[in-house]
Amino acid sequence: MSSHLMSRVAAATAAIAVFIAPTQTDAQGRTAAGVGPNGMAWQAASRIVGVTSTGTVATGGDARYLVPNGTAGGVVGLLMTEASGGQFVCSGTLLADRRSILTAAHCVSSGAGSANPVNTKVLFRQNTATSDNQIWGDFANVTAVDVTNYFVNGAYTGEVIDQNDIAVLRMGQAAPDFANSFELFQPAGLSGLTGQEFNVMGYGARSNGGGAVGANLGSGRLRQGDNRYEFRLGDDAFGGFWNGFFGTANVDRSYVSDFDNGLAANDASCLVASSLLLGGPQFCNLGVGADEVGIAGGDSGGPQFIDGRLAGVNSYGLSFGASFGDFGGGLNSGFGEFSGYVPTYIHGDFIRGNLVATVVPEPTSIALMGMGLAGLGVVARRRRKTA
Repeated sequence: MSSHLMSRVAAATAAIAVFIAPTQTDAQGRTAAGVGPNGMAWQAASRIVGVTSTGTVATGGDARYLVPNGTAGGVVGLLMTEASGGQFVCSGTLLADRRSILTAAHCVSSGAGSANPVNTKVLFRQNTATSDNQIWGDFANVTAVDVTNYFVNGAYTGEVIDQNDIAVLRMGQAAPDFANSFELFQPAGLSGLTGQEFNVMGYGARSNGGGAVGANLGSGRLRQGDNRYEFRLGDDAFGGFWNGFFGTANVDRSYVSDFDNGLAANDASCLVASSLLLGGPQFCNLGVGADEVGIAGGDSGGPQFIDGRLAGVNSYGLSFGASFGDFGGGLNSGFGEFSGYVPTYIHGDFIRGNLVATVVPEPTSIALMGMGLAGLGVVARRRRKTA
């Protein structure tokens, strides 16, 4: 997980042979929309599109978004089958016990701690820097392990924007030896994650035109890129503005990054902050690296890494519309939209408490004090994909 951000310019077994590959036209999961007290309309969705193409290598996709050789065997694809026969695809990360996967709760639950899938398969691939690291449709190079238990955060409401959108999946056997596992990232003191740069990965939808086009290609090929946690919805600067804005779920420690194209007209963080009479470098800047990305459908549940440790889980996409920088085409992972994340440091006890007992727990994490905001109109949606 290398790279540095630039403009915020801007988702094994023998049985594997019987899999049916998900289609490459996956759809996002639940969506939500509304209008805030000040008339700001929003959209959100539960759900890596780069500045340039994240298409296949053979079709001219930009190699900067490929994952360095051998570094992410523990970033996995998830294939969930529901009682209706429908399938969803998400991403996840192998934890220290090598039996557990961290992902977004919305990938496997409708809320209230429930787990919905009839079956979930965890798909591992030993990635190489010269391949597209394909999961769906390349099963000869994939190891599949069944999930045998689900641990969904009991405070997860099922709403699109919810800081408790997190779950641990227990596999029936240990991960393959080539898969690297990850420890949790712990911020220093009470500083939280605001302003920190991270590397993000996922098997979600891609783009042949980058952020100017949005997600228009299929999922199932691991991609990576960089961004920065611009702010959390409970940052002091907002004075509680976002509390109750998106629904009833707790959002104080829901973190967001924006996706810029280097133009002030599409600097979503700056435009939203300015509408609240806020400004300064925390909100208004055009990034610091050419590898910036935004998440797309199917990247849901995938990781953000800081210093090689797991800092967060991909949760949702969010747009306040063209008036606040969205490049166009609606909530489609394009420039001017936000990506939302659930930080692991506030869920350290939940995560470690659901690992197999052989793992020695890390020190108890220190939770940040939450704050709030209240009143912007935005569109959000979760980033899981239907097969």
